[in-house]
Amino acid sequence: MAAGVKARVTCVAFLIGELNLGGAQQQLSLLTRELRRSGVAVHVLLLSRGGPHESTLRHAGVHVHHLGFTRKPSRPVALVKNLRAFARLVSLLRRLKPEVLHALLYESYVMGPPAARLARVPVVVAGRRNQSDLLGQRPRWVHALERAATGLTDHIVANAAALAEDARTVERVPARKLSVIRNGLPDSAFQAIQPENIDTTLPLVLCLARLGPAKGHRFLLEAAALLSRQGRPVTLVLVGDGPERDDLESQARALGVDARFLGDQRAVGGFLARADMVVLPSTSEGMSNAVMEAMAAGRPVIATSVGGTPELLEDRGILVPPADPAALAEGITRLVENPELAASLGAAARAWARKNLCLDVMVDDHITLYQRLLENRCAG
Repeated sequence: MAAGVKARVTCVAFLIGELNLGGAQQQLSLLTRELRRSGVAVHVLLLSRGGPHESTLRHAGVHVHHLGFTRKPSRPVALVKNLRAFARLVSLLRRLKPEVLHALLYESYVMGPPAARLARVPVVVAGRRNQSDLLGQRPRWVHALERAATGLTDHIVANAAALAEDARTVERVPARKLSVIRNGLPDSAFQAIQPENIDTTLPLVLCLARLGPAKGHRFLLEAAALLSRQGRPVTLVLVGDGPERDDLESQARALGVDARFLGDQRAVGGFLARADMVVLPSTSEGMSNAVMEAMAAGRPVIATSVGGTPELLEDRGILVPPADPAALAEGITRLVENPELAASLGAAARAWARKNLCLDVMVDDHITLYQRLLENRCAG
C-alpha cells in the first residue's frame, strides 16, 4: 500500500451459530444494520441455522449465509458434514474478501480464526459475551480449542470490563489484545409503550432470559415460594424459552407459585411497561440486554452480582449474590414495600442508560477498532 494511503474497512463478515432471540444475536442485529447504513458491506455467516432476526437483516441489506454445520460432531457422518462445512466457510471467506471477520460466541471462536487465516482475511476479531465461555462450563477440549483459536486472533472484544478481566486472567490474553465495547440500545428502547394486559392483582415480577441453567430461574422460583410462605405472594412472568422449560414449569407447579411461562417474545416493551420490577437471577452473565432494556424502560432491577451486571447497576439497582433465593426474596420485598425506592432506582437507571448505552457509540467504537486493526495489519 502506498505511503500515506489509509486502508479502509469496506466489508465485514460476522460468524455466529444461529439467529435466535438471545442477547448476542440482538446486538449483532443492531450492529450489522447500523454498519450497513454507514456504507459497509456486511455478511452474517451462520454455522447451523437462522432464526427470527434473519428476515430483518436481509431486509436491511445484510447478506446472510448458511454454512450447514451440525452440533453432533461425534457421529462419523456428522464429522464429514462439519469438515465440508468448514471447507465451505473457508471458500466463502475467500470469495467475499472481507477485511474483518468477527466471531461471536464460543463455537464461532473455534471455527472462525483458523478458517479466516486459511482464507487470508486480514483482521480476525473474537467477541467475549458471557462468563460461561471462560469459566469452566465447557468441556476441557473445547477450552483447548478456544485457546488455540485465540492465538490466531488479532483482537478480542468484551462487552463488559469483567469479561475482559476474565480473558486476561483465565485465558492469559495480553491486555493489548483486549477492548471493552458495551452493548448499545436503540432510541426505541426508551419510548413509552402500552403495557401488556396480564391478569393479576399481585406484584408482577418480570424475568427476561433464555430458560437455560446459567440464567438461574430455579432460584427465582424458590424465592417466589419463600415469599408465598411469608404471606407476600407475587406473580412471576417469565419471557424466554430454552432447554429447562419443562423442568422449570414442573418446579413451579410443585412449589405452588404463580409463574407464567410466555416463551420467546420478539417485542418485550409491553411486558416491561406492565412489570413492577425486573429480576435477573443469573449464575453467569455478560452485559445483560435484559437488564439494559429494563433500565431504559425505567423499571427497578434486582440482579445477581455476576459478569457485567454490577457495571450496569452499581447504586441504580439491587445486587444480590448468585444462587441465593433468600437474597432475591429480600430484594423483591424491599421494592414491594418501598414504592419510592423502586421509583427512584428506576429513574436513576433510565437516566444512566440514556447517557451510557448509546447505540451510535457502540457502532462507532467497532468501526474505529476495525479500522485501527486493519491499518496496523497493512503497516506491518
